[in-house]
Amino acid sequence: MNNINDIQDEIIEEFEGFDDWMDRYQVIIDMGNALPALGEQYKTADNIIEGCQSRVWLQADFEDGVLRFTADSDAIIVKGIISMLVRVLSGHTPAEILDADLYFIDRIGLHDHLSPTRSNGLVAMIKRIKAYALAYSTQQ
Repeated sequence: MNNINDIQDEIIEEFEGFDDWMDRYQVIIDMGNALPALGEQYKTADNIIEGCQSRVWLQADFEDGVLRFTADSDAIIVKGIISMLVRVLSGHTPAEILDADLYFIDRIGLHDHLSPTRSNGLVAMIKRIKAYALAYSTQQ
């Protein structure tokens, strides 16, 4: 099991060969396409992340002391963004998630290349993941 920073470093490495943002967007889209399908039963109003322009669903399951996330979006770039967050944070304890410094977002230049509404959506996704971690931190 890789720790959160190891996974972030892997993602940063995957982007290093691409200077052109059209190529980087393609990497993000490919990551989104690789995201396992979210069951229709999880596409509920409770799982929609408020603050995102497109629809983003996030399902959290707490098992064996770790949080496992599954997600989906109806927008391909956003699906790629949530897939990276799921990849980095899923399978970790609530404490690890709460303590995580998500530096990969700046290191791959994502913050600089998102529209203001997508940036707000990214913040909303991170807030929701950390809210789940906080809620489950009492159950460790």
